[in-house]
Amino acid sequence: METSGPLMGAFRTKLKQASLLWLEGLREACCLHRVVIYCFRSRQLMIRTGQCFLLNGFIFLGSIFILNSVIIPTLQWILPDQCQQIRSQEPCSFDSILKLYSFLRLALVQLFYVLWFYPLYIFSFILSNIWYNDIAKYGFVAIGKSGPSITEPSSLKEISTSQNKSHMDKSIDLGGVMIVIAEQVYSVLLLSFFFLQVYITGFIPYVGKAINFLLLSWMYAYYCFEYKWNFTGLSLDKRLDFFESNWAFFAGFGNPCVLAIFFFSPLVGYGFMAILFPLFVLTATGSDADKVIASQRSKWSGAGLGRLPIFCAADYLSLRVLHLFPLEPQERMQDSKAL
Repeated sequence: METSGPLMGAFRTKLKQASLLWLEGLREACCLHRVVIYCFRSRQLMIRTGQCFLLNGFIFLGSIFILNSVIIPTLQWILPDQCQQIRSQEPCSFDSILKLYSFLRLALVQLFYVLWFYPLYIFSFILSNIWYNDIAKYGFVAIGKSGPSITEPSSLKEISTSQNKSHMDKSIDLGGVMIVIAEQVYSVLLLSFFFLQVYITGFIPYVGKAINFLLLSWMYAYYCFEYKWNFTGLSLDKRLDFFESNWAFFAGFGNPCVLAIFFFSPLVGYGFMAILFPLFVLTATGSDADKVIASQRSKWSGAGLGRLPIFCAADYLSLRVLHLFPLEPQERMQDSKAL
């Protein structure tokens, strides 16, 4: 009983710290007015954002609306599945015809999915991911931060000097390139296994939906900030350390992303997420998360929340997969994680 008091006090302190960080993350995610400001500053950003809305909102979600509101009711009227719809006063004797109608109606709807929705989904997924990167890049320019840029030499002498320098540094840069490639491979594996983990938790009875919601929030928050971290050159191990050390902030940031899609069907949820995701990418790009978190941590007394191993299972599985490859790539991967 004597030790329960300090433990409860420490728990309440941790809970208060986590709640405050969660609120800060939620507030940063909801700063959507930044998107309007950045779009006014950059015409290219406005065009890319408009293209995302046109493709995913007007075309993709519009197609779902037409299917549910026009096509399916029309097929239901042409190919009814109830005797009352045939307007017969006699006992129903059309069971075989109704079964045929039901089969034809289902086949036509599935044909619509195969010929339109699935190709449109793949096309939208590929094109949207290309546009997201452009949106983050143009957002960086609109904010006034230094994104990736290519400087052009102003004279032939500078061109010759730069060529000689690049030739001399090629062997030196090769190791850095291999480290970057190793980090990208590891990052893809890590996020793929984390996505699998998110998917599996949805089937856990009782608490599965809550865990799934939390993991989805972290996943989308990481995706939103990953564009910014790529442009600033932050290494993968520092990203993961910063993310897991401030898990409450990123849970709050990811909550609005997930709330927009959590209660919809997969296709409708994808359509809404494809519209909203670039907006959250821009809010993440314009967010000074490190300063916000540091400001909040400066008010704390004690050790703080501590690091939560969110990617522990995904990290273990990724390393197990990498062990299946030759030794040299494994060593490079371990070196890149150690940097």
